[in-house]
Amino acid sequence: MGEQYDEEGMRRVQWAQRKERMRRQKQKQMLFRRLAKAAGAVAAVLVLVLVVKGMLHGGKPVEDKSSAGTAGNDSVSPLTGLENELENLYGEMERAQETQEGSGAGTRGEDGQIPEGANPAGTADVSDRYRVSGNTAAPPDGVISAYVMFVDIDSGEILVRREEKTRMNPASMTKILTLLVAAEHIENLDDTYTITSEIMDYCLLNDCSTAGFERGDTVTVRDLLYGTILPSGAEAAIALAEYVSGSQEEFVKLMNERLEEMGLSETTHFTNCVGVYDANHYSTAYDMAVIMEHVLANDLCREVMSARTYMTGSTASHSDGKELSNWFIRRIEDKDVGNGKVICAKTGYVVQSKQCAVSYGEGSSGKRYICVTAGAEGNRYTSVGEHAKIYVKYMK
Repeated sequence: MGEQYDEEGMRRVQWAQRKERMRRQKQKQMLFRRLAKAAGAVAAVLVLVLVVKGMLHGGKPVEDKSSAGTAGNDSVSPLTGLENELENLYGEMERAQETQEGSGAGTRGEDGQIPEGANPAGTADVSDRYRVSGNTAAPPDGVISAYVMFVDIDSGEILVRREEKTRMNPASMTKILTLLVAAEHIENLDDTYTITSEIMDYCLLNDCSTAGFERGDTVTVRDLLYGTILPSGAEAAIALAEYVSGSQEEFVKLMNERLEEMGLSETTHFTNCVGVYDANHYSTAYDMAVIMEHVLANDLCREVMSARTYMTGSTASHSDGKELSNWFIRRIEDKDVGNGKVICAKTGYVVQSKQCAVSYGEGSSGKRYICVTAGAEGNRYTSVGEHAKIYVKYMK
């Protein structure tokens, strides 16, 4: 661009670009639905025509006169209008696709350049976003997680891996995408939302961890963001979802649309914004690393993810506010992680996923790393120890 944007200006530009991507995505979905409806009608009419012709001709083959001319026959085939509709729909879809491709899927500025920090992994196929090399190794001794991924973000080199592309349940690691999608749709961090009985009942029914907000508490959006990540508060995550989209179900649609933009829709799919177990709620260690990279590119998300502690505002149940802590970051500070520091992290646990975590660290040389582990037996601190073992050996 011909001018320098300040942080707030850039955020507004990215917000406008995000809304434009959403508009195009909805337009494309409508076209697909129309196409599917028309195609179904064509198939039904075609079957009916063939059945009727077969009955009229006693089951004998009917001569195809379509290429021999129709002199003396002024009737119009019942398929003609539907075929024209299909042709028009295909044309609309191709034009929409060309428009989307020409705009860089909404990530480029007016000069055609991608703004710094925007969509780091792109929107295309990311199967080779990170690559195996001659330096790629198995996890160090003592790392028992079934799924492991440790990558140098800048080079894209996978340094440590184990079943990194095998489907697994991400548990509360899900909430990093909840954070990202919410942050991309929020305009006023000081706006508020009230925790309802339905939200708390959902948390109780699904045995979810909470941030400590209670039914009837009116909480700022900023506090909900921190409450979602630091103590892994399910009530904060659901409140964010309802604030943004009106319901958790509608918000999850946005999450899956965002996964599609990242190029992850074939290997990652979410059914809730919390990480509650569901057979159709899944990801891979590889994909979680890609999601984390997108999260880090958002300034607000990075700020939330890197907070050790945070004090919320006053609520009905906590008049003096409530201190929230990211215990992973606080615990790993006591571990030897080598030449650098672990800056951001999000843990997760359900019975089916076992202990899991995704973290981000920076080496003393300036190199940036993402670590993902999942499927570890043990207690809530197992993931901290495993990440420390990987960082101390491979972070430069």
